[in-house]
Amino acid sequence: MSDDLTKKAADMLLQGATLLKEPCPYCSGVRVMKEGKALCVSCGREPEKRDIPQQNNKEQKTQLMEMLEKKLQTLSEELEQESDHQKQQNILKSINSLIEAIDKIKR
Repeated sequence: MSDDLTKKAADMLLQGATLLKEPCPYCSGVRVMKEGKALCVSCGREPEKRDIPQQNNKEQKTQLMEMLEKKLQTLSEELEQESDHQKQQNILKSINSLIEAIDKIKR
């Protein structure tokens, strides 16, 4: 552990940084964190920042629509088979909620 890293870590702690319980992923050393940045006191490295791939909005809407439409189909089949009036009403409420959700997504 270098004196520079020790001084930097001590300065960070004095300015409100916190010690992390998770060790450094590179050397298993002690880390301190301030404002979202972690510093290893032993090796001075910070974990790599990786971009999390995100689906675009259109893909998300398409997947959501497919899921809701499948659910709508399932509920429609349940409604067709159900003879209990109270259960029919509950299924119809669920169907109505799905239709409203699908309509909002289409807009």
